[in-house]
Amino acid sequence: MAEIEKYGPRDAAVNLVLRDVRILDPVRGIDRVCDLAVADGRFAERAAPGAREIDASGLAAAPGLRDVHVHFRDPGTPAAETNATGAAAAAAGGFTCVTPMPNTTPAGDSPEWIRSLLSLRLQTRIAPCACITAGRAGREPADLEALAAAGALAFTDDGSYVADAAVMEDAMERAARLGLPVMQHAVDPVLLGGGVVRDCRVAREHGLKTMPPEAETAAVERDIALCRKTGCALHIQHISCAGTVDLIRAAQREGLPVGGEASPHHLALCADDIPGDDANWKMAPPLGTAEDRAAVRAAVADGTLALFATDHAPHSAEAKSGGFARAANGIIGLETALAVTWEVMVLGCGMPAIDWAERWTCGPARLLGAEAPSLAPGAAADFVLFDPHADAEVRPETFFSKSRNTPFGGMRFAARPVMTVCGGRTTYESGDIR
Repeated sequence: MAEIEKYGPRDAAVNLVLRDVRILDPVRGIDRVCDLAVADGRFAERAAPGAREIDASGLAAAPGLRDVHVHFRDPGTPAAETNATGAAAAAAGGFTCVTPMPNTTPAGDSPEWIRSLLSLRLQTRIAPCACITAGRAGREPADLEALAAAGALAFTDDGSYVADAAVMEDAMERAARLGLPVMQHAVDPVLLGGGVVRDCRVAREHGLKTMPPEAETAAVERDIALCRKTGCALHIQHISCAGTVDLIRAAQREGLPVGGEASPHHLALCADDIPGDDANWKMAPPLGTAEDRAAVRAAVADGTLALFATDHAPHSAEAKSGGFARAANGIIGLETALAVTWEVMVLGCGMPAIDWAERWTCGPARLLGAEAPSLAPGAAADFVLFDPHADAEVRPETFFSKSRNTPFGGMRFAARPVMTVCGGRTTYESGDIR
């Protein structure tokens, strides 16, 4: 029971049975309709006496979603998000494990940062990462060994590219010895040249500086070369370009430990969809072309990109004012991620539902060296119950996140989370956070 006690909120362990639910369990290769029982916070062969029964016909259950790329802005920018509000948003989105990025103020480059995350009691588990470089300044590696000893599972300077190749090589050599991955924000600032959007109608109409795809692909190419040299596992964050997909696919054919993530917005949207000078559509890297979007979708479908990640990036209304030229980069994503990826990949691209679940569960777990989650009897109950036929409108004013910066507001999607159970305890149900 230690796992349940450590991670769940302090209410009663769940006793329930979901009747006639569609189970999606990638670990066991199960996609079928049956009952799913939880007894005293663990999956069970049969329901406990007096267990709550839920008619789940038409609903689906998958292991709790995992997100290796979120920003909780804590410490630093509480007006945008805190650990508490970010965790609530995660629970509402069906997530039971998240990895907050260390681009906080101060930067998450110390063992104390890791220990502070691990001490939190939230609606979701925290799988911590830490900075690649001291202070995220890019000048020298952080104390990666001490960070790993404190519990860091990966290293990233997300929000900044480690531009100095010698520093990055040193860090990757040390990470390789620790057996931990490096996660890279692969956008070269020199090649970016101040670009805020890819070439599109809105860029031309408003005279906005554009990002050439080479700003991403050149950074990825350099780091693949360092992966080849050091043997360090390399994970490319928020991929937006077809050329990046090609580079990762070639590296994998070579046998290199290179992978990457697809964010819901880069899967669903492209630069030509941007309606105007609206910074709710501004993110880093920016939305790609329709061809880029198709390449990222294809890479998710064939497994080249083995996981989804939201890059949940909350900002206050003030920080997102001023249009593309002046506003901060990033959009929120935790409370729309399930709906958007189900719509795009399962309904739109015909991806098997069990593969969709795998990209949200087993893929992130593998990256961070965790056991792949399952709905098997005996395991602590972590799952999301969702309605794949909800036809729900995205209403940002109802979000649990403190921020509202999303391009998906007003759009309708088929799926929505109904219940989230983390560590054997209910964290979200039908609009309420526990």
